[in-house]
Amino acid sequence: MKDTLEKIRHDALKDLDTAKDPQAVNALRTRYLGRKGAVTQCLRQISTLPPEQRPEAGKLANTVKKALETAFTEALKRLEETAGGPLEALDVTLPGRPFGRGHIHPITQTAQEACDIFLRLGFEIVEGPNVELDYYNFEALNIPKDHPARDMQDTFYISKDVVLRTHTSPMQVRVMEKQPPPVRIIAPGPVYRVDSDVSHTPMFHQIEGLMVEEGISFGDLKGILTTFVHQMFDEETALRFRPSFFPFTEPSAEVDIQCVICRGKGCRVCSRTGWLEVLGSGMVHPAVFEMVHYDTDRYTGFAFGVGIERIAMLKYGIDDIRKFFENDIRFLNQF
Repeated sequence: MKDTLEKIRHDALKDLDTAKDPQAVNALRTRYLGRKGAVTQCLRQISTLPPEQRPEAGKLANTVKKALETAFTEALKRLEETAGGPLEALDVTLPGRPFGRGHIHPITQTAQEACDIFLRLGFEIVEGPNVELDYYNFEALNIPKDHPARDMQDTFYISKDVVLRTHTSPMQVRVMEKQPPPVRIIAPGPVYRVDSDVSHTPMFHQIEGLMVEEGISFGDLKGILTTFVHQMFDEETALRFRPSFFPFTEPSAEVDIQCVICRGKGCRVCSRTGWLEVLGSGMVHPAVFEMVHYDTDRYTGFAFGVGIERIAMLKYGIDDIRKFFENDIRFLNQF
């Protein structure tokens, strides 16, 4: 065993003298000291020696191992110094490479601007879950089991009683369950529907609004939404209230803004009508108040839902909603 260890040390040091680069030194370290290296194999064979020879053999094996470890470390250090050090390839006199500065996504910008307008009008921001119970998303909003909105072609179902929320309207019920009137809230966030074309995406963003007090009328609704549209765009922006139907409001109206892409002449974005729907609104249905135990004889209120992507398309003159989610840096750099 002694002769074998001495030969391993001699051969290793001889090979080390011929190593010309760090890679060669590391290869020799593996050959002699690695898990399957020559010194390691000798250490494993010590247990097979007669008991009286084991202490001396173990001591010599450890001495050889430490000597070779020191030799390999010094050889690596010497080669690095000779080559100019590990930073030789880095020219510290070169100018640094600039990193592009990120900025807020146009959808987020538009949502923040819309929220700021409503905050100035006295609304409070609330948030809720994206994965919603069927009860809050549909039933408590006067949308019965057989309503078309529950169809699999319109709604992403997680299970029979759990869905990806199709609007942020569930926050109406969640808030009213916890507090009595007066209520004045907006609920921004992403919503999900099975729809995809130039003006629809499976995920989009909405701001739900709700105001409940004594004596609230449709005139209050029109005043709030007209103020919002004029502050988001300008006072010259044409808008119209068009009768519509929503299960959780009665009466209901959709708010359209004159299409800024075609200036009312008609294009594919506005379906050749010259108008683009941006809001759904109406007076809160008494059935919704009954679900949260509000006195329908005493309180009235209105609700509305703002499509953030629609607002951004009009504001920035974008003709395809899908551009917001394609992450094309050329598109995003314009904002």
